[in-house]
Amino acid sequence: MKHTTRTLFHHTAHATRAALALAVAAALGTAPAGAHADPHGLLESIHHHSTLINTVPDNGDQNPYAIAVAPVSAGTVKQGDVLVDNFNNAANLQGTGSTIVDYHPDTQQMSLFASIPRDLKDCPGGVGLSTSMTMLKSGWVIVGSTPSNDGTTNTKGAGCLVVLDSSGKIARTISSANINDPWGNMAVVDNGDHASVFVSNAGFGVGGTSGEPPVSRHATVLRLDLDIPNGQAPVVKRETVVADGFGAQADKDVFLVGPTGLALSADNKLLYVSDAIGNRINVIDNPLTRGTSAGVGRELTADGLLRRPLAMVTTPQGHLLVTNALNGQVVEIDPVAAKQLYARWIDADKAQTPPGSGDLFGIAMNPAGDGFYYVEDDVNTLVLAH
Repeated sequence: MKHTTRTLFHHTAHATRAALALAVAAALGTAPAGAHADPHGLLESIHHHSTLINTVPDNGDQNPYAIAVAPVSAGTVKQGDVLVDNFNNAANLQGTGSTIVDYHPDTQQMSLFASIPRDLKDCPGGVGLSTSMTMLKSGWVIVGSTPSNDGTTNTKGAGCLVVLDSSGKIARTISSANINDPWGNMAVVDNGDHASVFVSNAGFGVGGTSGEPPVSRHATVLRLDLDIPNGQAPVVKRETVVADGFGAQADKDVFLVGPTGLALSADNKLLYVSDAIGNRINVIDNPLTRGTSAGVGRELTADGLLRRPLAMVTTPQGHLLVTNALNGQVVEIDPVAAKQLYARWIDADKAQTPPGSGDLFGIAMNPAGDGFYYVEDDVNTLVLAH
């Protein structure tokens, strides 16, 4: 599929990063695009990348994955705070991280929000916090676990979803036959006393990492319809597999490759899924009301600027921002026109080849809607692009 594309490079507040981005541009044979009086997308309006915090808590957990911006003030969390979880422990073993940190924009400080026991008995296989996390308007936090005992998929468990109160205390776990390694960032429709949460599951049929692991075609997107009684933890009212048949594969470097990004259209009638194995973005129609699986849905866009698409978020104007796994770029897509608009370097670390490979996971819009948070997991930092 052909696309009209323009590649933009960011101007950072730090001259060294700006110089590095330009050096990468030269190395890749591209050049920064000129400024536009009337931006066609969010990435054109981004001029600064501000490193906010190092995300490593006192126990040494690392490899930040999920990002969730608090929609309300509750417990120890203030509205607008940024929650970030960790996938690795202090020994850098994947699937063993158990902490969530809380960045407070008003004080520019970080605190520990939650430390979940690694051997949480109600979670099959234990705890290794993944890119699946959200905070509901009722103050409850839901986070996914894709656990391992030794940092590889040889010992992975099915995992679960852990429900935490607004002070980081465990309220309950959610596990079922439909949950196997909740992997991707969550898409949520939140109505206060009830909500629908979408999460991808990449563990079905995925085995160890010896040899060349086969691709399993059993990854799913699950909708959990939740009842949230006043003052009580969310209860699963209904589980519906709304999509299945996506590829997933064990990987010794990144643990799992599978469908990661989930984002809803403004009217909630379309669910966008980033299919990493297929190097494409697919669409599931009527995700809130459908009672059966749409399979892999229909393809929106593929290849082009995408390099194994990962986390995904919807901008206020309805575009999609998608992080790449195989370079340090974020891609902006106009889903109405089905066009990839831009790719922009947000991590040009030449320690990886191509620069920034494997560094970008979580992404979330800031409350003002004029920028976005992302993590650079190679240096364990939370960054604001604005």
